[in-house]
Formats: sequence, C-alpha cells, structure tokens
Amino acid sequence: MSVGGGSGEEPSPLDGGGGRLHALLRRAVDVRPHEVSALLASAAFFFCALAAWFVLRPMRDAVAAGSTPTQISMLFVGTLSVTLIVNPLFWTTVVKFPPRTFIPIAYHVIVASLLVFYVLLRNYAGHEGSASDLWIGRGFFVWTSVFNLFVTSLFWCFMADVFRSEQAKRLFGFIGVGGTLGSVAGSAATASLAKSLGGVNLLLVSCVLLELAVLAVVRFPATGDAARVDESREARLERLAELNARPVGGNVWAGFTRTMRSPYLLVIAVYLILFTIGSTFLYFEQSAIVGATYADRVSRTVVLARIELAVQVLTVLTQIFLTGRIIKWFGLVTALAFLPVASMLGFGALANLPAFAALAAFVIARRAGNFALTNPGMEVLFTVVPREDKYKAKSFIETFVYRGGDQLGAWTFAGLTAIGLSLAGIAWVAVPISAVWLALGVWLARRQGAMAATS
Repeated sequence: MSVGGGSGEEPSPLDGGGGRLHALLRRAVDVRPHEVSALLASAAFFFCALAAWFVLRPMRDAVAAGSTPTQISMLFVGTLSVTLIVNPLFWTTVVKFPPRTFIPIAYHVIVASLLVFYVLLRNYAGHEGSASDLWIGRGFFVWTSVFNLFVTSLFWCFMADVFRSEQAKRLFGFIGVGGTLGSVAGSAATASLAKSLGGVNLLLVSCVLLELAVLAVVRFPATGDAARVDESREARLERLAELNARPVGGNVWAGFTRTMRSPYLLVIAVYLILFTIGSTFLYFEQSAIVGATYADRVSRTVVLARIELAVQVLTVLTQIFLTGRIIKWFGLVTALAFLPVASMLGFGALANLPAFAALAAFVIARRAGNFALTNPGMEVLFTVVPREDKYKAKSFIETFVYRGGDQLGAWTFAGLTAIGLSLAGIAWVAVPISAVWLALGVWLARRQGAMAATS
C-alpha cells in the first residue's frame, strides 16, 4: 500500500484553487499534487499524537528528577516488564484486524488508562512526597514510558505502510514538522499551565488529543497507488480499499522471529540500542543535575518543559527548511550519521563541564537532531521491508528492543557509578559507544539504498 508517486494521478481535493496549496507547500517540501492530502493528514495525525505525549512528558520526567540512579533503574525495569507484557497483546490485535481498526483500538486503550490515572492522582495521591504519591507517580512514569513508544511507533508503522522509499525520503521530514509542532504545543501547554491549571487536569487535554489522532487515522485519505498508471483511478482506489480492509495477518510472534532472522533488521535493532544507551546516560545525568539545581517538582517540571520547548522550536525550523534537502543532497547516510557524531562531541563537552548549562545545550542539540534528521532517517529504513515486518518487527524493535536498550543503559550507568566513576567519567564512556553507533548508521544507509533499488 503506498500513496501516489508518478504521472497520471489526479490532484488532491485539498489542492484546490489552481494548485495554490501545492505551490505553497512546494516552497518547503518536494511534494507532488496527488500527495498533498496524504501529506497534510499525516502531519495532522502526528501533531495530535505527539502533542498528547508532550503534555505529559515533563510530568513524567519530574517524577524521576532527583531520584537516585538505583531508583531510576528500577523504574526502567518496570517499564521493560510492562512492555514485554503489552507486545504480545498488540501483535494479537495486528494479526486479527486491519491497521485502521487496530490503531484506534490501541489509542482508545491508552486514553482509558490515562483516565484511570486522572482519578488516582486527583483522589488518592495525597500530598507531594507521601507514600501514595510516590507509588502512583512511579506507576505513571512506567505506563507513560510504555504508551509513548506505542503511540509514535504505530504512527510510523502506518507511514512506512502508505509511503514508498522514494516518497519517504522526500516527505517524512516535513511530516515530522506536524509532530514537532505538536511537541511544541504540548510542552508549551505544560510549561504555561502546570501551576495555574494543575498537572492532573492536563491528562484530560492529552486524552482529547489522542482521540483526534484516532479521527485522523479513520479519515486518512485513500489517494490510490499511481505506480500502476495503466489502471483507472477507480480501480486503484478499489484495490487500495481492499488492502486497507485486510488484516496484516501472519504469526503472533513474527515480530521477534523475523527480527532475529534478518541481518538488516538486527542491525537496525543494535543501532537503536546504542541510541537508547546514549539517551539513558544523558537522562540519568539530566536527572542528577536538574535534581541538584532545582529543589521542588514544579520547578523541575517548568525548566524541563522549557528545555523541551527549545528543542521543538529548533527542530521545526530544521524540518521545514533543511531535513528533506539534506537527505536529498547528501543521502540517507547524513541523517543516520549526524546524531552519533553530535553525541561524540556532546558527551565530550559534558565530560569537561558537567553543569546545567552544558547539559541543556547538549540535550537541546541531541534531541533536535534526533527529531529533525535521525528519526525520519530511521523510518525510511522500514519502507523497504515486507508489510508484516512494518507492523510486527518494527513494533518489536521500537518498543521492547528500545526499552531493553534503556535497561541496559540504566544497568551500565549504575555499574559505572558503583565503581566510582563521576558524571564526567561516564560521559567519556559514551564517546566510543557513539563511534560504534556511527559505523552502524553508515552501513544501514548503504544497505537501504541497495534494497530500495531492487524492490
């Protein structure tokens, strides 16, 4: 299933007015007229999904700020355990239902869980620092850490299914703008409203945004597959509708088995593990430095939201004006190599100056680089694998493998701390890890190009 791509396709209904909308979009992204409706629907879907998550992210991170490495490690163990339980349930749904059915089901379950936490936090949490507050906060940390991966993974699974490799390289960067704007909106809402509105009430805002994301999936435009230009538009739409209605099928455990049997998928998994180890190291250092710099949870929530806001503003500017052009001019290798190189430099700088200013600068640069370049590049990798792998192996890699990398990073950080390494010393350990990560990124970019050429 793919969206347009070639001559012979009619313009999108959204591209009215003599192509004015298409002409406007062309200033920022290399989009064809028949791709406009799908491009905008994808961006709207991603906006709602990420806005829902980033409303909650500073609240989750405030729970961890000030905690010891051992306590955070236990939170990561809980997250990994819940992810292990949720994955088989998700794969069972994938086998039985088509994407436009199982994606809404998954999002509705997440909304229901947030409403449960709303009731718990409002009625049973007690005062800050009480036993009930600590345990409910830990449960909130674990569950939101699980669901945020499924929210974003499901979105990109759908994107890898509806766009081909060539389209993905052109359009995924701009589609990411929708998510970045959602991140900005979510972070800004929390930063500005957390004290006046109360963090608990922001859970309801997140629920509304997730339901809007469901609407975007259900109403996603069926623009047809223009790769077979000898067909009539009606025949293409009929064939696409049949594909949309067909379950992905296959084996419930295929996400694991197909990943283990494919060198390409295995390297993607290792690449992601190295990314998460670096992210976990940085997260622990962030928790320690922010916890030492700011005394109460509300202050930590506000400063973390401001950092997140800076990340997303920088990201959206890069995505609009640079992402698609960088991948087009310099190739996928640039997108996959940028973050490892930036991490080598950033961890080196943090090793020399483990203070809040250095931390904030590195966090902003790393996260903006991830959203603007590495993440779109990673999603392009999955456009050349079979459809079953796009929903099962991809989900397995982006949830369980991702959280496994978190846990490995947490254990490694705790071990390095136990043997006496300081924050600066641990930052030095991350530098050679980033160098290996760089080598894998170069290999994946070259392999994806070869697979795309033969598909």
